[in-house]
Amino acid sequence: MDGMGGRRRKVDNSKYYELLGVAKDSSSSQIKKAYRKLAMTHHPDKGGDEERFKEITTAFEVLNDDDKRQIYDEYGEGRPS
Repeated sequence: MDGMGGRRRKVDNSKYYELLGVAKDSSSSQIKKAYRKLAMTHHPDKGGDEERFKEITTAFEVLNDDDKRQIYDEYGEGRPS
């Protein structure tokens, strides 16, 4: 139960981890290493898909920031109200 007396609903907070191919308990350096590897492969200038690259970049930006990562782990892609 959450602090508002309601039930917590299950959130999908695995998408970004799956995009980068890292575990939820990965360190910042592991996340950065995975991002760099994927960015080189999927960068539009290297012949990669622009949309896929944007998804990977968004995942990195969230998971590489401790505050954003904590919010993502709790709420998924939805924002707290």
